[in-house]
Amino acid sequence: MKNKIKEKISELEDYLRARLNNEIISPLEEKRLYSLLLTIALVPHIKPNFYTSILQELMPQGGDFHEFGGVKGKNFRGILPTGETAQFILAGDNIKERLRIASIIKDDSFLTKEGILYIETVPKGEPFMSGRLILDSEWLERITTGTVALPRFSPSFPAEQLQTSLEWDDLILPKNTSEQLQELLTWIEHREKLREHKTLQKHLKPGYRALFHGPPGTGKTLTASLLGKVTGRPVFRVDLSMVVSKYIGETEKNLATLFDKAANKDWILFFDEADALFGKRTEIRDARDKFANQESAFLLQKVEAFPGLVILASNFKKNMDEAFARRFQSIIYFPSPDAEHRLLLWNSIIPKQLKLAKEVDLKKIADTYEFSGSNIVNIVHYCSLQVLDKKLKKLTPDLLMNGIRREYRKEERLS
Repeated sequence: MKNKIKEKISELEDYLRARLNNEIISPLEEKRLYSLLLTIALVPHIKPNFYTSILQELMPQGGDFHEFGGVKGKNFRGILPTGETAQFILAGDNIKERLRIASIIKDDSFLTKEGILYIETVPKGEPFMSGRLILDSEWLERITTGTVALPRFSPSFPAEQLQTSLEWDDLILPKNTSEQLQELLTWIEHREKLREHKTLQKHLKPGYRALFHGPPGTGKTLTASLLGKVTGRPVFRVDLSMVVSKYIGETEKNLATLFDKAANKDWILFFDEADALFGKRTEIRDARDKFANQESAFLLQKVEAFPGLVILASNFKKNMDEAFARRFQSIIYFPSPDAEHRLLLWNSIIPKQLKLAKEVDLKKIADTYEFSGSNIVNIVHYCSLQVLDKKLKKLTPDLLMNGIRREYRKEERLS
């Protein structure tokens, strides 16, 4: 990687010296041009005195070289390249080529469409190309180190990565739910091939939208985590408390920042308790209702434009706005487990090291007590700690019932 960067910088030096010496450079092939544009933006991060040293060599008495462009940074003491710098190096005084460079940087190239390279916004009335030429921070990291660290949870990125030590086979779900989840895996596997069908793409939105709904603790969040794990994609759960704002326009701004960060990444976005963002729109009675409905419309637009998988989770499907529901490719119900599935959950969650007294009848427990998977995890966790603390050899029926009653009290199902 380092040698390739050195080669590109060396190549750029040759072009730069040629331009400064008024040598003629033939038109560049498109891929080569993209490569040089990236290098022009990259070199200050690799060789801080790169531009300054060349200008000092050719202009030892100092002075401004307006044709070259470039600006000073707030902390950086060297020259930061602008769009004009790229035009000078790659096109010189050739108006046609300069306009071509401007077009590529502005909006017509792979570089800009993918958010790899862009021009910093300039004050009103100043030439567009006088803006600083900026290489996306993640691409800078990828080019210089070969890897890109996932973003950390912060106010500017209000989402945390979901991870799990469980495997796909650990999911215990009804057959119908499992079959519908397979549709999501099928889309992830074949979405690139779908893009090759130009006629079909005219009628399809770029990504995939799924709604998980059902009672709490039935596996919605775990399933989202496992979808990422089995497909090798990061899953980010959006913290709605940091997204939704009481100030008009702030919610849209927060969501726009989040989706822009996730754009062109192979990420899965997971909105838990999504009713707060995607709930039913209200009748307009005052200005606040009007702006709330505008927020919903904006969010719908962002979700539809996202090219990856977006999963919304809600405990109650009826709370979701119908306009959103119509745009989901999949609406998947996670029901409370029946007695058969509860028994499977008990057997899978209780660790092998936790021995059961022969009086413990898990089938009877599963038939009698209507718990979700998360309830059973809590009970087993409590019982395991008690067994360890009391130095018991086995889990007794009394201790198990204590755990069951404790879980019922938490949910106010038992006084």
